[in-house]
Amino acid sequence: MRKVLVCGAAFAAACVSAVAIPGGAHANAPAPTPSVNVPSAPTASPSAGTGSGAAGSESPSASSTTAPGSGANGQDGEPGDATVTAHAVMVTPELPKFRTYAYGTDAAQKIDAYWRDKGAGAEARPVVLFLHGGYWLHGDKGGGWKYVARRLTEEGFVVLSANYRLAPRAHWPAQRDDALSALDFVRRHARLWNADPSRVAVMGSSAGGQLATQLGALGKGGRRVRGVVALSPPNNPFLAFKDGAKPGATATQRKLRRAVVDLLDCTPGAAPGPGTEPGAGTEAGTGDGGEPGTGTDCWPLVDDASTLTHVSRGDAPMLLMHGTGDFVPVAQSTGLAAALRAAGVKTTVKTVDGRLHASQLLTDPDTYPTIVSWLKSHLKK
Repeated sequence: MRKVLVCGAAFAAACVSAVAIPGGAHANAPAPTPSVNVPSAPTASPSAGTGSGAAGSESPSASSTTAPGSGANGQDGEPGDATVTAHAVMVTPELPKFRTYAYGTDAAQKIDAYWRDKGAGAEARPVVLFLHGGYWLHGDKGGGWKYVARRLTEEGFVVLSANYRLAPRAHWPAQRDDALSALDFVRRHARLWNADPSRVAVMGSSAGGQLATQLGALGKGGRRVRGVVALSPPNNPFLAFKDGAKPGATATQRKLRRAVVDLLDCTPGAAPGPGTEPGAGTEAGTGDGGEPGTGTDCWPLVDDASTLTHVSRGDAPMLLMHGTGDFVPVAQSTGLAAALRAAGVKTTVKTVDGRLHASQLLTDPDTYPTIVSWLKSHLKK
């Protein structure tokens, strides 16, 4: 049964396109947690309604969905970046089946599955793995991602949405290790959701977009996933670190600069002493006692966290999207795209007019159809 709801002003643009997504080291990094061999007993999503049947179907009302950019932490978008004053009507699709699993032993290593049964003997469906944003510091697999997941299941996909360990509790590359473990879990248990483990794409938002491009470029990324969709990905954390130190840097750019230090557990810059990059100390969140490492010992981590350094022939094709006024500028993707194309990897960079970041890109009516069309073309048999 479908419900028709009248949406308020803050959610109107998302209703029009019928989608919404939630907002915007190595030295002491925890060792990667191996994926479990069998899924754990399902656990209820914090915002989920009462499950029914063996599949544990989720049934919260659509009105509880988080509007893009509305989170207190601004995990994908920042308050004031996009203002909507209209009202619109949203048709809530029939809910797919839903279940939460543990893909590792850490409390953060959880993954939500959304799928629709097609009957016995039905052809296995392609898979989309979501990775949320939040400056690598916060964010969650649920929230507004739920509605996009539901919409994509109507398009014929099985959708998995994963959490991962966050900085500063866990430092790079723990976040990438978790994304790899989540992907491995999806492939090994694909039959649970009638999914095709050979047809998997990864889609990430903001910091999750950087993780998505890492999965597509690390080693032979094209053997791991069939495609990558990234909304406002900070593919080069060092570039974000530098942008946050510019005189005209916005509050969000300065926050992203500090997040890079928390992610890496070190401050990018020259060797300690004369010549150290201005602002690499207290402005970046360091202090005199117990501060992150500084200087040349940070560069291997900086390089490893930049997707550009992992580009090679055989990487996964990518669709990279930014707003023209995004605080994570399109330059974060044009350099990566140039390197991928030089390696013979098909890459598309698109911009959307406005100060739009990550989930806010979906307020543009062309964004969601573009993503769906791109996914279908790259995940077809």
